[in-house]
Amino acid sequence: MKKTERLHHMLRFINQKQYFTLTELMQEFHISKRTALRDIASLEEMGAPIYVEYGRYGGYRLLQQMQLPPISFNTDELHALYFAMQALRSFTSLPFQTTFDSVHEKFMAALSDRQRENIHHMQQRVTFKHTEQIKDSVHLELLLKAAVQQMVIQIEYPEKIRSATERNKVTVSFKNKEPTKENLEVTPDPSEAVSKTKTSTRVIQPIALYASKGYWYCQAYDLEKKAYRVFRCDRIISAVLTDMEPVNQLAEIHSEHLQSLWKPSEQAISFQCKISDLGMEQFQQNHYPSMRLEEHDGFYLLVGTYEPHELEFIVSYLAGYGTSIRIVEPEMLKESLRQYYLNLLECI
Repeated sequence: MKKTERLHHMLRFINQKQYFTLTELMQEFHISKRTALRDIASLEEMGAPIYVEYGRYGGYRLLQQMQLPPISFNTDELHALYFAMQALRSFTSLPFQTTFDSVHEKFMAALSDRQRENIHHMQQRVTFKHTEQIKDSVHLELLLKAAVQQMVIQIEYPEKIRSATERNKVTVSFKNKEPTKENLEVTPDPSEAVSKTKTSTRVIQPIALYASKGYWYCQAYDLEKKAYRVFRCDRIISAVLTDMEPVNQLAEIHSEHLQSLWKPSEQAISFQCKISDLGMEQFQQNHYPSMRLEEHDGFYLLVGTYEPHELEFIVSYLAGYGTSIRIVEPEMLKESLRQYYLNLLECI
């Protein structure tokens, strides 16, 4: 990083912190003590009101916040911003009051003719493939508001009711080759009754939203079930705010720590599978809070739990690994996977 660019970033850094030490500057900008001292002197020459506090716990203090110049971006930064923005193009629904076209129009209007030409040339050479959003999610804005402001909402959500015959079958729709707990579809025998769907009322406290494989998901705490749940946003029929008090301890839990909320029920069934190196790569790309990798005597195991009603899901999920896994236990899961493959053969 050039000195002028570093000083620009440093000015914003100290303006935000107000108080800082020489060590913090050295660590933040990866510079030596001598360079940090020279940079502080340069900032003072630029008019930064920096005051030195001596002593064992001394440091530097900005006497007053500065009015900073507008942010400027170099060519590489503009390219990075532009292509990061392209991720929005894949979504017809966003949890903000804006659209890709609106953001794109303002961004391009702020560029010079030469910068627009450079981006046009880059578009011919760089492409980021994103899964297009499959279904609209009309409640994203309310879900995000509730997550940010720690609010409790009431939603109407569909629940699929299957007959006993269907529950005993282990067959999966081919519409989606990458099954998840949320999009698993049972394919009943034509001679059997069609599955019915009923709607349930759920009282939840949204924690975070995320997008994956063309769908929006809401990670939330179900206040009635007292459990962590994930809802597919396009399946939420209605959503309204309530006056209920939120769960205060959820305020400190962020999206990367949500797995700590997940706990198996007393009826959960444990499973173990030997997994190859190729399988471990696939696991890193797609796994759930109920699963983890463990090393045992030089080989790895995929271990976890599933609820009794999730048998179809776990069979379909494990089948996606092909020959990269071998089920160790339980025997019921082995037999269910064998039956899954037999059902596939009948479709060939």
